[in-house]
Amino acid sequence: MKEALLKDIQPEVRNFLGKYVDLKSTKTKLMITTTTFNIENMDDSSSQAIINLKKINDIRFVNKFQEAINEKLPMGGTYIGFVETQEQRKYRLLKKFIPGFAHLYFVFDFIFKRVFPKLPLFKKVYFFVTNGRNRVMSKAEALGRLASCGFKIIEVKVIGNYTYFVGKKERQPHFDLSPSYGPLFTMNRIGKDGNIIQVYKFRTMYPYAEYLQEYIYSQNKLAAGGKFADDFRITSWGKFMRQTWLDELPMLINIFKGDIKIVGVRPLSKHYFGLYTKELQEKRIYSKPGLLPPFYVDMPNTLDEIIESELKYLRAYEKRPFLTDIKYFFSICTNIIFRKARSN
Repeated sequence: MKEALLKDIQPEVRNFLGKYVDLKSTKTKLMITTTTFNIENMDDSSSQAIINLKKINDIRFVNKFQEAINEKLPMGGTYIGFVETQEQRKYRLLKKFIPGFAHLYFVFDFIFKRVFPKLPLFKKVYFFVTNGRNRVMSKAEALGRLASCGFKIIEVKVIGNYTYFVGKKERQPHFDLSPSYGPLFTMNRIGKDGNIIQVYKFRTMYPYAEYLQEYIYSQNKLAAGGKFADDFRITSWGKFMRQTWLDELPMLINIFKGDIKIVGVRPLSKHYFGLYTKELQEKRIYSKPGLLPPFYVDMPNTLDEIIESELKYLRAYEKRPFLTDIKYFFSICTNIIFRKARSN
């Protein structure tokens, strides 16, 4: 049966698969399925690789499906699948229909298959009609789900109108059964004394984007200003919200809760925190992080410059906390309002 399946695979896809697994080996399982039941009931006594030739857009419970694959593979085992991304779907639909009608159809398709599944009331309607098939999924969400299910992303390649991915099992899944899709969400950040705090923000990235920090850093490193370069996780409206600081307004909730203060170093993710020097890590957890960071006073470009900027602020804060924050507050406001200081 495997031989018959291999013959039906187009040569470019077969060559891509062959780079990472031995397609003829009995330890490589080749499947065409959308149900978790088929994964859970497969013989896993000798599996080293699982390839699924059904796009994950058609899998109703994507995470449960990929968690089941994780369970069947040993550490270092390979999982290969593919997705039609939101961008690829748009290209296909606009090419399929006549101009005018194509754009109208695309808008309806996006609302019904992208927006409806994220809204509690309409979600039931969507799944009743489609049974979860052919859903719209961004590249960031697809890869984020893969990473959240315990796989290290080895390669991503566009073949035809699909995006293929290769993952290596590196840990157990996070089992995040309640991901946030709404406009307001929380992020785990390191606060005072190294405690994890929930920072509120308006969404500027696709769902599951938070699981891709290590992948984005390994692929693109950091751009000027300390942000990730070429970050495909950010939505088009997210770029506007970041430029106007609208995304940070919900952090006022954290100020009222006492998790952060007005002026202070940015609350960082565990991954980004790990990029800093030991000295800065220790000084960072001495006080609460802040809404307005020293970044807007010094406008550093490189990670080393950001580290130096934060060390300068934290050293001054240790000596004169109140006066330091007052001084930085007025400097930050001046740079933002009159000098148009921005964080990319």
